[in-house]
Amino acid sequence: MTGIGKFVAASVVGLGMATAALAQDTTLRVSTWLPPTHGVNTEIFGGMIEMIEAATDGRVTGELVSGLAPPPAQSDLILDGAADIAIIFHGYQPGRYVATQLPELPGYEGSAEASSVAYWRVFEEHLAAMDEHRGVKVIALNTHGPGQIHTGSDVSTLADLDGLKTRIGGGVAGDVGGLIGLVGINVPAPQVYETLESGAADAVAMNVGERIGFRLDEVAPNLFEMPGGFYRGSFALIMSEETFADLPEDIQTKLDAEVFGEPLSRMAGAAWDLSDELAREAMGDDATTVVASAEDQASFAETTAEIRVRVLEELIEAGVDADAAYQMMVDEMAAVSAE
Repeated sequence: MTGIGKFVAASVVGLGMATAALAQDTTLRVSTWLPPTHGVNTEIFGGMIEMIEAATDGRVTGELVSGLAPPPAQSDLILDGAADIAIIFHGYQPGRYVATQLPELPGYEGSAEASSVAYWRVFEEHLAAMDEHRGVKVIALNTHGPGQIHTGSDVSTLADLDGLKTRIGGGVAGDVGGLIGLVGINVPAPQVYETLESGAADAVAMNVGERIGFRLDEVAPNLFEMPGGFYRGSFALIMSEETFADLPEDIQTKLDAEVFGEPLSRMAGAAWDLSDELAREAMGDDATTVVASAEDQASFAETTAEIRVRVLEELIEAGVDADAAYQMMVDEMAAVSAE
């Protein structure tokens, strides 16, 4: 080999080594707005990072970064390049998202894992074309478990909820609250404890798992449950398109095939289920749980039927086969539940 040939060969090898080193050193900045011990951080983000490391043979990892922006501004963080991955709760921006209301509707039967897998499948089949997350890469969709009402005072019937000042999210949850007589108070989830402790709110609408994440046992020990939930909350895990594009092609392929989409959505849903289970086990002796009577369940279904009609009409206006999307959500939840 000539001297020039040796130089070129050495340069190519050196370039390959540098590229490999760069890939091995890729650490994704994962923005979180939740308390350090919350299940989103420990289970969902923690599990996601493990999945990423496994799929990329350790060439890509992630680190949690907290306090970068309030919950409603997480999408902007990704668009601005201040973080690589974030989780957004669609209810924080009512009116911005239409498609995300579909999995939030009351009346679905099944776990958060079932609803999250179904959500991703329906998204791919019917909702992705709406491009409501334009500018970012949607890497997973999920819902928490059935949303219930946590109160400081005893509640035994649907009528007892009338007039309660309740922290409740936007979107479908807010619509449901209005129809059953709750007086909505709009504060971000991290402020729930202080809002209840100060007496500014009498109750909060959240999934059962948040009893641990936001210490609800201390300020709202009583639980009033509607089978299937009063609603479900919709979340998306989003990633910077530029960050993803900058990853080596083989890494992109592995992440899309083994992590992003249904696998990550399923894992996130299962994590929400785990948080609900742990919270039920940890409920204090002073806490009470009341399940809505059959009469209240029928009344609730009748009262909230108009919300489903409205959501499906909005989807139709957006060009979605709304009836097919809704039925697919129901059918896929049943299929996952039967696995």
